[in-house]
Amino acid sequence: MTDQANPFESLQEQVDDAAVYLDASPDVLERLKRPERVLEANLSVEMDDGRVEVFRAYRSQFNGDRGPYKGGIRYHPEVSRDEVKALSGWMVYKCAVVDIPYGGGKGGIRLDPDDYSESELERITRTFATELRPIIGVDRDIPAPDVNTGQREMNWIKDTYEVLENTTAPGVITGKAPNSGGSAGRVEATGRSVALTARETFDYLDRDLAGATVAVQGYGNAGSIAAYLLDDLGADVVAASDSSGAVHDPAGFDPRAALDHKRETGSVVGFDGGETITNEDLLTLDVDLLVPAALENAVDGDLAHDVGADVIVEAANGPLTPEADDVLTESDVYVVPDILANAGGVTVSYFEWVQNRQRFSWTEQRVNEELERVIVDAFDGLVSTFEKQSIPNLRTAAYVVAIERVLSAYEQGGRWP
Repeated sequence: MTDQANPFESLQEQVDDAAVYLDASPDVLERLKRPERVLEANLSVEMDDGRVEVFRAYRSQFNGDRGPYKGGIRYHPEVSRDEVKALSGWMVYKCAVVDIPYGGGKGGIRLDPDDYSESELERITRTFATELRPIIGVDRDIPAPDVNTGQREMNWIKDTYEVLENTTAPGVITGKAPNSGGSAGRVEATGRSVALTARETFDYLDRDLAGATVAVQGYGNAGSIAAYLLDDLGADVVAASDSSGAVHDPAGFDPRAALDHKRETGSVVGFDGGETITNEDLLTLDVDLLVPAALENAVDGDLAHDVGADVIVEAANGPLTPEADDVLTESDVYVVPDILANAGGVTVSYFEWVQNRQRFSWTEQRVNEELERVIVDAFDGLVSTFEKQSIPNLRTAAYVVAIERVLSAYEQGGRWP
């Protein structure tokens, strides 16, 4: 694995790869490789002991040609300007590839939430919400959860915005708790789209997902849910990992029980008598399906030579470097890109936003059925472009589909002044 690849440069390289198959001028494409604006803030927050700590925070608004900016807020000690710029760009193309009317944004605060109390995290979150207030809104920019954030943080942001604006605006943020205007099905949405795209990929390759062996790198929300939904489809989860290590059992194990074990002990390590291995060992297991569900740059060009999976479905954002993509393309490994595979989260966030605007709630069954329709239609469109234009891999095909939609919206809007 590597920590050297710059995610923003990776995004720009992916756009350049797609540009070969697009009829667009270089100057127009250039604007699709950089954010429209980036907010940087220093959050001064009082801690429980009375001292004041300063936190670096960001919000990148990459492109709004197709609708309001949309994207999560993460809390992580490695959050950086280039990371949120890259993630906001990936959000633009993620929304476009599944054809929902959003642009792309992303935000984050550089901190480890485990180091702070709940009251400190609330003050940090509300301070950030105050900084975000001028640039977010139901029709401007709609944040959502991401790494190390969830319903709690989204509820705090919503409340802060509503108090400061003296209004009721549940659609200003998504990923909220159901009683605060959240949507049924939102928690499982990202993992569900991973499972759906895996199912569609195996069907496309005329392979049986039932009995297929699966390794999941990263056992947070997306990874764990994808694991048990794949298990429901008949696949055999044989390995899973988190930041503490990995567990491997060639005979397969119950992914829901593994999640219970992690909740009880803090890690999947030690679950059910499986062999303890490293995260890198997991990424190179000889399995039918690999699901990288942690952070960016999990697989670089060197490690890609040792990858043993036949299919990779990206639950995380940017888990493969461009060099890894090249290696895996040459090795005939099918990689379902993040901008489709994990688009369930933003798709159901869109459903939540629609429900908030309608002041009407959908059933979980309706949410899941609509999500399946969106993901299956997007996969079919991706495969059609992949085959018709003889594009070398599914990632580049996804960017061709997405960029064409963004360019179309840009051209239809005209240019002024």
